[in-house]
Amino acid sequence: MGAVQSLLACCHAPTTGTKPVVRRTDPGRHKPIAEISVSELTRNIRSANELSDPHTLQVKGLDLDVKNNAKAHRTAEYDITDASVYDDREFLVVRRGQAFNVNVTFNKPFDPKNDELRIVFEFGKRPIPNRGTHVEIILSDEDSANEWGAWIESSKDNVTSLQIMTSPKIAVGKWKLSVDVVKRDQTSVTVYRHAHKDPIYILFNPWCKEDSVYLRDDDGTKLAEYILNETGNIYSGSYRKIASKPWVFGQFSGDVLDCALYLLETSRLRDHARGNPVIIARKLSAMINNDDENGVLAGKWSGDFSLGTPPLDWTGSVAILDKYYTTKEPVLYGQCWVFAGVLTTVCRALGIPARCVTNFSSAHDTDGSITIDKHYNADGSPLEEYNEDSVWNFHVWNDVWMARPDLPVGYGGWQAIDATPQETSQGVYCMGPVSVQAIREGRVNLPYDGQFAFAEVNADRLFWVLGEDGSMEKRFVLKNRIGLKLSTNPVSEDSPADKDSEREDEERAAVREANLHSTRAGMYETTAQDVAFDVTTNVDTFMGDDITVEIHLTNKSNHIRTSNGTLVLGSAYYTGVFYKELLNEKLKDIVLGPLEEKKLEFLVKAEDYLGSLVDHCLITISCVCVVKETRQHFVGRDELRLRKPHLTVKAPASAKVGEKFNVEVTFVNPLKLTLTNCELRAEGPGLQKPAIYKQSNVNANAEFKGTFDMTPVKAGKRAIVVYFNSRQISAVTASHSITVE
Repeated sequence: MGAVQSLLACCHAPTTGTKPVVRRTDPGRHKPIAEISVSELTRNIRSANELSDPHTLQVKGLDLDVKNNAKAHRTAEYDITDASVYDDREFLVVRRGQAFNVNVTFNKPFDPKNDELRIVFEFGKRPIPNRGTHVEIILSDEDSANEWGAWIESSKDNVTSLQIMTSPKIAVGKWKLSVDVVKRDQTSVTVYRHAHKDPIYILFNPWCKEDSVYLRDDDGTKLAEYILNETGNIYSGSYRKIASKPWVFGQFSGDVLDCALYLLETSRLRDHARGNPVIIARKLSAMINNDDENGVLAGKWSGDFSLGTPPLDWTGSVAILDKYYTTKEPVLYGQCWVFAGVLTTVCRALGIPARCVTNFSSAHDTDGSITIDKHYNADGSPLEEYNEDSVWNFHVWNDVWMARPDLPVGYGGWQAIDATPQETSQGVYCMGPVSVQAIREGRVNLPYDGQFAFAEVNADRLFWVLGEDGSMEKRFVLKNRIGLKLSTNPVSEDSPADKDSEREDEERAAVREANLHSTRAGMYETTAQDVAFDVTTNVDTFMGDDITVEIHLTNKSNHIRTSNGTLVLGSAYYTGVFYKELLNEKLKDIVLGPLEEKKLEFLVKAEDYLGSLVDHCLITISCVCVVKETRQHFVGRDELRLRKPHLTVKAPASAKVGEKFNVEVTFVNPLKLTLTNCELRAEGPGLQKPAIYKQSNVNANAEFKGTFDMTPVKAGKRAIVVYFNSRQISAVTASHSITVE
C-alpha cells in the first residue's frame, strides 16, 4: 500500500494552455471529480465549522503525530517538537521527499467511495499552483515518483490515518495544511475547509536521493556530523600550532530554526526559489553578516568591544541567533569563526550538510591577480601604501554539500561559502557557493567567486622592490606558503582532520591554470638563490614565557656572501594586521664564507609583550634580507601563537533528565598579573541554555575554581562547553561529554 498521486504536481503544473483539474482514481456515483475545475472547487470555500448537517462528512480535528513523525524524519531533537522542553510548543518538523502521518478525526467514519476529500498545502505570502506554492492532493493508488501524494494508511471508527508524501524539490519553510470536504449537489459545489492552526516545518532532506542536498552515507557517520551534531570544534591559531575552539552549533535549540526561516522570509528570495540550496547558500552567506541586509552579525576586528560581546567570548551560535531573532537587529560582534559557526548552525537547521573549515595562512586577494603582493623599498622597509593584499594567520569559512546542476558534471559535492565580509560579489558581501573540486583544479572561472576562493588557499606571495627610477621590480616569489593547512572536524574523532593536500606538481598546475584567468598573467619566472635563510621559534611557548627566535643562514656557494636586513617581531590580530612592535633588530653586514653556516638568536622577555597582546595571542615574525653581492632577496614571515593555560572541567559522566548536577571548573593563572573582569560562559544543547557566571579576580599564579549547576532536559549523549574570560586572558576553553538517561 502507499501509492502516491498528486492533485497538482508542484513543479510541473501547467502554466498556460491547460486548465488544472482535480484527479482521483475512483469517482464514485457522482459527477467525475476530474471534470471539476480548480476554480469551480475553490469558488465557495467555507470553514468546516459552518457545516451543521450531521449526515455530511466533517473534519473535527487533525493530529500530526508529531513525536512519531519527528523520530522517523530525524527531527526529534528540535526543541519545538517537544512540549516538555523549555516551553509548550509542539510543532511538526519533517523533511521533504519523505512521507509523514496525519490522523484525521471526522464526525463519522470516512467512506472513500462516497466522500470527497482533498488535502491542501500552501506556502508563502501568495501561494500559486504554477509556482509550486499551492498544492492540492487527493487520495490515490497511483504512483507518481518525486511528487506530492497521499494515501490511507488505516481507518478505525471516525479516525483515518493518512500518509502524505511531499516533493523533494519544494520550498523549505513553514507550510499551511488544510483538509477540505467537498459537498456537491445538482447545481453547486461547496468546500468545507479545516485549516490546521499550526504551521508544518518542511526542511531539506540529505537522506533522500531525490533531494539536491542528498549525501550518500553508508555508515551514518557523515550526516551524524554534518547535520545532527550540535557541538564541535572550530580550529584556529597558526599552521604550526593548531588550537581547537569548542563551539555549540545548537541547530535544534529554541528559536534557531525559526530564526533561520526568518532570514529566508526577509531575504527577498521568491517563495518558489526557496527550494534551491545553491541560491539559499549564497543568500545566507550574505545575510549572516550585516554589511548589506541588516544581517545577523556585525563584524569588528580591532578596537573597543564594550558595546557588545567580544568575538572570542562567544561559546556558540544559539545566544547570537536568539538575540537577533528577538531584536531583529545585528548582534555585536563577530569575526570569521563566529560568522562560520553561525552559518553552520543555520545550514544544519535547514537540513543542508555543513561544516566549518579553517585555512591557515589564508590569503585576501583584493585585485583578482591570484597573487599576494608586498612592496618594499631598496633597504627592505615595507611600503604600506602599496600593500592592499593581506595574509590572515587563519580564516574560517564553510563547506556545504549539494548538487550543482548549474555547473559541468563533476563539480557537485562540497561547495565553499563564506559569510565573513571581505570583498563584495556582484555588489554584495558574500562568497560562493564555489565548487571545492573546481578550486582544486584551478577552474576559477566557474561561479561563484572562484578567483577569490582560489587565492585564499593557493596564491603565491610576490615581493616587489622599488627601484631608483620609481619602477617596481619583482624580486622574489614565495610558493607554497598560502593555504598551509585546511582543517575541519572529522566524522569520528576529536582531533582536526586535514583536508586532502595536493601533490606539489598538481598544486603548481592548478596555480598556473588559475593564473590564466587572473588579472595579471605570467608571474612565475624564477632566479637562482645561493644563500638559504631559515627563521624558527618554539611553537610550545606559553603565555608568560620568554620568546626566542633563531635565524639560520647557509652560504651554498663557493664565494663570500654578505647579508643585510631587518628582523621585526610584533603582536598582531589574526587577520595579519600589525598591532604593536615588540622587537626591531637590524642585521648588518653578516659575512658568510664559502659554504659557511651561521645562527643568530634573539629574545623578547614576557614582561615586554604581555601588555601588548590582542585577540588570539599571536606574534608575527618578519625577516627581510638582501644579499649584497647578488641582490638576492629573502622575505620570511612566520607566526607564533602563545599557548593558553589548560581548563579542567569536572562533572559526572552520566545524569538523568530533570535531575540537577554540579560542574567544577579549574585552571592555574600562568601570569604574574591579577586577572580581572572574570567570567564563566557555559552551555550545552539539551542541558542548559547559554549562561554567564561572573567570577572574582584571580591572583597572579593562583588557582581558579568556579562552579555552577546544570539540569538536563533531553536524554542522549550531550556536551558541556565552558569558556573562561578575563580582561587579560580570553577564551580559555574546555568541553566535557555526559550521557543523559
